[in-house]
Amino acid sequence: MVFYQLTRKFVHSGQDIPVASKQLIHYTLAIGHHIGIIDCFASKLELSFDGYLGWIAHLPDGEARYKMEGLARFGEIEISAGHAAMLQAAWQVGLAGLSAEEADWTARLNTMLQSIVREPALYLMVKRS
Repeated sequence: MVFYQLTRKFVHSGQDIPVASKQLIHYTLAIGHHIGIIDCFASKLELSFDGYLGWIAHLPDGEARYKMEGLARFGEIEISAGHAAMLQAAWQVGLAGLSAEEADWTARLNTMLQSIVREPALYLMVKRS
């Protein structure tokens, strides 16, 4: 499993954007890659599938656990600003009984979630490798 964090976005264009069109750039960043916006990701956390399943088993039943289990169902999940607080709260409950390795994964995920809280345009893509 690989957690990728959005690091930057850019507009794929063969020419400079006129200054008067800067507002258009902000609009296109908001509406997505289907109009030429390219998202750039960096790998932030890698773990085995079995390790991942054992780790998320510590989460309490509910929306956060269901979200994280989506990776097994669909092969990938997106974690955005709408998920950050829910996941942070669930991982606080799920801290009991974590191995040292799982605690490290949790701390690293929490750092990524805090980045999303500070800048809601950021998000994570988690993929089964």
